[in-house]
Amino acid sequence: MTQSIVVQVGQCGNQIGCRFWDLALREHAAVSKSGLYDESIGSFFRNVDSRYDDPADIPLGTGRGKIRSLKARAVLVDMEEGVVNEMMKGPLKEVFDFQQLITDVSGAGNNWAVGHKMYGTQYKEKLTDVIRRAAEFCDCLQCFFVIHSMGGGTGSGVGTFILNLLEEEYPDIYRFVTAVYPSAEDDVITSPYNSVLAMRELTEKADCVLPVENQALMDIVNKVSKSVPSLKTGKKTFSGLSETMKAGSAITTGEGGTVSKAEERPFDSMNNIVANLLLNMTSSARFEGSLNVDLNEITMNLVPFPRLHYLVSSQSPLYAIADVKLPPRRLDQMFSDAFSKDHQLLRSDPKRSLYLACALMVRGNVEISDVRRNIDRLKPNLQFIHWNQEGWKTGLCSVAPVGQPYSLLTLANNTCVHHTFTDLKDRFVKLYKRKAHIHHYTHIDGMELSDFSDSLECLNTIITDYRDLERQLSNPPPTEPRLQVMT
Repeated sequence: MTQSIVVQVGQCGNQIGCRFWDLALREHAAVSKSGLYDESIGSFFRNVDSRYDDPADIPLGTGRGKIRSLKARAVLVDMEEGVVNEMMKGPLKEVFDFQQLITDVSGAGNNWAVGHKMYGTQYKEKLTDVIRRAAEFCDCLQCFFVIHSMGGGTGSGVGTFILNLLEEEYPDIYRFVTAVYPSAEDDVITSPYNSVLAMRELTEKADCVLPVENQALMDIVNKVSKSVPSLKTGKKTFSGLSETMKAGSAITTGEGGTVSKAEERPFDSMNNIVANLLLNMTSSARFEGSLNVDLNEITMNLVPFPRLHYLVSSQSPLYAIADVKLPPRRLDQMFSDAFSKDHQLLRSDPKRSLYLACALMVRGNVEISDVRRNIDRLKPNLQFIHWNQEGWKTGLCSVAPVGQPYSLLTLANNTCVHHTFTDLKDRFVKLYKRKAHIHHYTHIDGMELSDFSDSLECLNTIITDYRDLERQLSNPPPTEPRLQVMT
């Protein structure tokens, strides 16, 4: 069994990471009620003997050993220590130790240059040591998950510096980045600068990027809150609009985890959505299923060109109904919803754009025949690139998410991402053509004005590449003539 390390950077990255570890513990507790340390839980957690100052790992052995004390395979980085300190005082404090933390006091001041050029250089040796320590505890390290925001200084700056570091030190280990993009009404004026500067690093250094838009998360939270009544303890169900919904099953809730309702933060509902994205994406690597998908298969099947590795994600259902049976029409609705614009983690409509490839990561009591039937049903309404008409990758994991009988995560390499990137470019240009706030960046050692123009050129190239592919929707290339057999 392989292991993965989560590197959570900045305020946003650490708050998402906090929700991820809480939901991961909840999920494994629901699956492994015997309290044994097996390969599935070992993918994200170490089993340690905490009687020592430097806790020693307890070998996996036959997978029948008891859990002593779990430590997350994580590195926590923030140049403003508030969020990390809260985590170390909260209900998850036993999951981390202080050797996994790298913090400062003053923060990066919403400045990519401060995070990347100043703090990155200053903490390079310590970052290398902490990451190496986490890697040495892995028997078969497969992937780094880097979680950070794009609009702030630490997330965008230090996060992309770490990405460079991982490429240098671990070139053969996959680098997946979950990047949270700011909304157009973001309260950080310099967020367009930070996002575009960071995107150049993501394009050149990451193997796969899962862009998530703040506004899309807020839209999903609002949609769920209108459909699902207030949650209460127990298994009570509510009669909603046209169907009965189960309490505590919404994708935005963390009910049943270690964090109580009173300890929840304002953005936890949004962060839970991103945490569930990571849990569902890694479910096949952690649990058994009839058709498992390894993480390296995601990049192999969904990234036809090295720089076009931005995957649009969606999750369905947003909540479970009380009916424990699985009528086909409701299962079919799950697949239909996953391709609707209301369920995307970007504010986009992939059905109006071109698919290069698409992965369906299904969990729960779903048969391959159900998946095949829905692919055949949806294909006429989805536009795939002419050279990859059968560009589907399917995964089936038998373990459903907590509180739901089944779920579907879609990961699509779709040209609709260029709309999000174009909006970001427009906001960047509005500031850059007046050279507003540039002096805050260029006074940092190592930061040049050319970094802005180079980053903008890189973004323009990505937008152009996706647009050129999308043009084939209205102007498909001529069909290749088939060979004629002489008789």
